[in-house]
Amino acid sequence: MTSDQPVNPDLQQLDFRPTPWAAGPHAQSILSSAQPRRWLVRRAAREFKAAEREMLIDCGAGVRLLSHFNAAQGAPNGRLAVIIHGWEGSSDSIYNLTVGPSLNARGFDVLRLNLRDHGDSHHLNEELFHSCRLDEVLGAFRWINRQFADRLVSVVGFSLGGNFALRVANRAAAEGIVLDRVVAVCPVLDPVETMHALDKGAFIYEKYFIRKWRRSLQKKRAAFPHKYRFDELSSLNSLMHMTDHFVTRYTEYDNLHTYLQGYAITDGRLDDISVPTTVLLADDDPVIPVAGLRNMRFPRSVKLVRSPAGGHCGFLHGWQASSWLDEFVRSCLLD
Repeated sequence: MTSDQPVNPDLQQLDFRPTPWAAGPHAQSILSSAQPRRWLVRRAAREFKAAEREMLIDCGAGVRLLSHFNAAQGAPNGRLAVIIHGWEGSSDSIYNLTVGPSLNARGFDVLRLNLRDHGDSHHLNEELFHSCRLDEVLGAFRWINRQFADRLVSVVGFSLGGNFALRVANRAAAEGIVLDRVVAVCPVLDPVETMHALDKGAFIYEKYFIRKWRRSLQKKRAAFPHKYRFDELSSLNSLMHMTDHFVTRYTEYDNLHTYLQGYAITDGRLDDISVPTTVLLADDDPVIPVAGLRNMRFPRSVKLVRSPAGGHCGFLHGWQASSWLDEFVRSCLLD
């Protein structure tokens, strides 16, 4: 397969125009999941949520992942969209509750997959989540292929979920996983650069992730009190130091750098993607620096789309701050 990078599309061809009163990268990133939009999205998704069915996915090696499934509304189109959330998100992340119902209403079955220790799943697996646990996500897709053998299976991933989606796509052929389309929205490119962006950028992002990670670890401790105490939590106030602490104590990686490189998708690590794939990045993303593209290489099967604006998984447009991503994802999956 050729590793030539495709020509980037003309940025003016994108129809995204940010909400005038929330046009900046921080406004786009923060307001997308803040009140009152969070309340409005959850209210609009009540019927979708009421119709969901919980599924436990057997990933092999004793690992189980929690997911939520919605059968297609209206005329089924024979397609299943698997949506993967970002770090410390869940199947109920706000972007899941806009993209999911949007696809569902147009004939897609929708399965929202929780990564290990996300959502209400901390009790399912004793070992802690980390971002290099790709094998269990591959196992989840093998299970999905078996359970939905009559569906065309696509993947939509946001942030770290976008990174997982691309790594799954890269391994799909070798693992016997059949995929129809892949869409990665603001995927983590180079974890080292993302870590620096969180540590050195606007403090609100680092504090947000530290707070959510601490809450997640407390749930893990409650589920496995014989194994975890995490007494050191209160003394770790930097995301870099916190990650280094947990990597060296709770994973198989000897140091932080080796771990971060373990889920990087730079330097030709996506060369084996053969499924039609779209990667959407925002040039003003405060969490995922697009500078990471300098070390990226894409096969011809991957289309790179860059927007001048959008923030991190924001892409709010119109005076009501609706999600431009819903139509974008639909068009990518049906193209």
